[in-house]
Amino acid sequence: MTTTDWHITGDLTQFLTRAGEFLRSRPALHTIHLTVTEALRSRGLRVYGEGDPVFGTLERDGEVRGAFFRTPPGRLMLTPLTAEEANELASQLAKRDEELPGVMGERDTASAFAEAWMRLTGSVPEIHARQRLYRLGELTPPHPLPPGRPRIATANDRGQLTRWYVEFTEAIGESGTSQDPGEWADARIAYGGITLWETPDGTPVSMAGLTPKVAGQIRVAPVYTPADLRGRGYAGAATAEVSRMARAAGADEVLLFTDLANPTSNALYQRLGYRPVEDFAGYDFHPAPAPR
Repeated sequence: MTTTDWHITGDLTQFLTRAGEFLRSRPALHTIHLTVTEALRSRGLRVYGEGDPVFGTLERDGEVRGAFFRTPPGRLMLTPLTAEEANELASQLAKRDEELPGVMGERDTASAFAEAWMRLTGSVPEIHARQRLYRLGELTPPHPLPPGRPRIATANDRGQLTRWYVEFTEAIGESGTSQDPGEWADARIAYGGITLWETPDGTPVSMAGLTPKVAGQIRVAPVYTPADLRGRGYAGAATAEVSRMARAAGADEVLLFTDLANPTSNALYQRLGYRPVEDFAGYDFHPAPAPR
């Protein structure tokens, strides 16, 4: 007889003890879970917001088969699940009276959970984003490169990074669930996690970031160029440089997410050598309409 259980906790150490090996077994598909839990472990549980995080593992006959986390006010983040497993998790969270603003995960998993959550709570799911996860194959830097050079951002760039982070999160519709811009900039500066592309006169025109290496994977994020400076090759040059840096740092897998609604960025990353891994989806949950 097969026994399947969801174990839900607010204890990060307990969660990592249960789920750590499982998350490291598929570092590409679990990249968000790996990088976020590492940030929570190293920088504190409130790094992403004021609410208490919640974590969960799905265990079948003593073996972890799935996991989730949520750092309020953000969405529920799922590893790939079957429709049945997603339904069971939705049922358990509904019984706990969890208030969820949304869900994100592998496309079919997120869809199954959103449908179950609507059925159980009456919330109306609305697609927020469709994303594609890419893995770097052979890096092919753009040629020719735009005028200028890359350099790692320092404390002198804090104001620039803070402004661009705010603009970036607003552009992708995540300003309400993002980190404090100053704290984000400080953390990235501390480990050299942002590279700027600057023009020959030293003016920064684009940025590309790297997450810390966890379980052999590093993710390129974020990549941002102000709207009035786009179309000049700056983002491609910055992304190629941080991709090279990630490889030089010993990453087994260099990853990035793109918005499937943006054909320009998808084409750019493929020209640089990134290849599709999996499609993801994010949903926002809205209250059910009041009866007339």
